[in-house]
Amino acid sequence: MELNWKAIVIGFIATIALGIIGGLIVAGTETVALTTSWGLIGIGGGLVAGYIAGGTVSTGAIHGGIATVLGSLLTLAIVTFTTLLFAGVVPTFGVLVGGLLLLAFYAVPGALGGAVGSWAHGRRAARRIAGARA
Repeated sequence: MELNWKAIVIGFIATIALGIIGGLIVAGTETVALTTSWGLIGIGGGLVAGYIAGGTVSTGAIHGGIATVLGSLLTLAIVTFTTLLFAGVVPTFGVLVGGLLLLAFYAVPGALGGAVGSWAHGRRAARRIAGARA
């Protein structure tokens, strides 16, 4: 299977944009809201990547997972650097280790969103073909 890098990059950008917007909205809220936000951001970014990639559901899941993991990896790098600047070495190590452990879990909502996105793309294409006139 060949990866559609355009779909991955656009899904990555969507993940970053949703992460920034979500971070501004839920700043200072409780942990449950942050966990919900994490899931919704992953699903949204994966949905965009899967829809653009099209193809089968598994293709969309792979593209969505890769896009959200890349987006969360960039976010982790920024958060780690910011923590190093303002909090010190020990909190930075905690953020980095915790973030690396959570990085694998970021692929799950991204893959789910990617699968739904590619399914929706295929459904729309099938509907377009069914409505075509001869």
